[in-house]
Amino acid sequence: MSVEQRSAARLAIVQALYQMEVAGKGINEIFAEFEVHWIGREIEGVQYKPAELQFFRDILRGVLDNQQKIDRELDAALAGGWPLQRIEAVMRAILRAGAYELQNRADIPARVVIKEYVDVAGAFFGPVESGMINAVLDRLARQARPDQFEAK
Repeated sequence: MSVEQRSAARLAIVQALYQMEVAGKGINEIFAEFEVHWIGREIEGVQYKPAELQFFRDILRGVLDNQQKIDRELDAALAGGWPLQRIEAVMRAILRAGAYELQNRADIPARVVIKEYVDVAGAFFGPVESGMINAVLDRLARQARPDQFEAK
């Protein structure tokens, strides 16, 4: 699959996690909604790019299956004891998806994962929030994959 399709999948994952949290929708409903109505379609003048569906499903299911563990790790990684639950819902979705990928998708370099989710953050927020996403995911990446950050 192309880089663009993976990027589109990450954006859809964040939107799906947000929908699940805010609207209380289940995973099967979300899969159906996103795969039939969002991914690769135009909605209200916005063209949603084709996304790698297998990647979308893998990351979304992985986040949900491991959410308690991910949330504990994010709580520990957040600066100054700022709990994950106090963070805005879209930012929470970005952090959860990024944390899952860093911990479970060794086939994707850590720096690529971080950059992709910082780019997703940039679609919703300004530089301060994107910088916070970058800092938290970088902290998690250095714990999960220290070999990718050793000094050369």
